[in-house]
Amino acid sequence: DYCHLTLDPNTAHREMVLSEGNRKVELTDVVQDYPEHPDRFSHLYQVLSEAGLSGRCYWEVQFDGPVEIAVAYRDLGRSDYYAECAFGCNDKSWSLDMNRNGECFRHGDEEAAVVPQPRSSRVGVYLDHTAGRLTYYCVCDTALQLLHREQTAFTGPLYAGLWVIGSARLC
Repeated sequence: DYCHLTLDPNTAHREMVLSEGNRKVELTDVVQDYPEHPDRFSHLYQVLSEAGLSGRCYWEVQFDGPVEIAVAYRDLGRSDYYAECAFGCNDKSWSLDMNRNGECFRHGDEEAAVVPQPRSSRVGVYLDHTAGRLTYYCVCDTALQLLHREQTAFTGPLYAGLWVIGSARLC
């Protein structure tokens, strides 16, 4: 069940530029002229999707540079208190961290190693909200290879999230 997701400009940090119909995000050193909004991340380079996700949904993220590919509840913190806001550092978000030092999965500030795969700049995400299943795949040479699977009980709609140092695009 492929989901066509767009990013919510009202959540984007002021140094993030959205383009391609709000499907691409890029970190810049220029502060954007976004209006004040209570949903905006004020201290972390994060952005959420516009639509909440429930049921079954699959999407892919193409990235250049370090990225965290997350799902989060809408009430994830937005202030400067790191543990309340950062993807994977609380009980309101789940995050796959793809960076130069390796990959890991994070939830509740607990880290788990992911299944080693060849380096790829594309990750697939499958959410089965009802079954409480979140699965990340390496999209390697058009084949999906498991990175991490998480089993839990989701209590509300989830929003796709991205943290970037570089750029990322929802595919």
